[in-house]
Amino acid sequence: MVDDTAGHVEGIGGVFFKAGDPATLREWYIEHLGLPAEGDITIFTWRHDLVPERRGHTVWAPFPADTTYFGPDDAGWMINYRVDNLDAVLERLRSEGVDDRLEESELGRRRGGKSFRAMGAAARSVE
Repeated sequence: MVDDTAGHVEGIGGVFFKAGDPATLREWYIEHLGLPAEGDITIFTWRHDLVPERRGHTVWAPFPADTTYFGPDDAGWMINYRVDNLDAVLERLRSEGVDDRLEESELGRRRGGKSFRAMGAAARSVE
């Protein structure tokens, strides 16, 4: 059981997946399903349920099939989780011996979010 005072996942920050032709696939979703486009990605903006003035974002993006961004394994997808306290999550994971598979991402911190990448047999590549 996870301690209530430690950091926790609050939601999905992004869904990323490999595609043979990401541009064509993205255009199909834009044309047929109305996904909003912001360059190579789609950003869904939402408000926090308990704190409506707090906005969040979830990114949806196809990547080239040969990308190595998802990690050194053959993962076809990656999920970015939003956490309430990144430092607490990282501290807990490191205390549980996961530190050799952790890589912090400054991108999440720069955009006002918090993200990390946990890699390994169990985690695959989850950012």
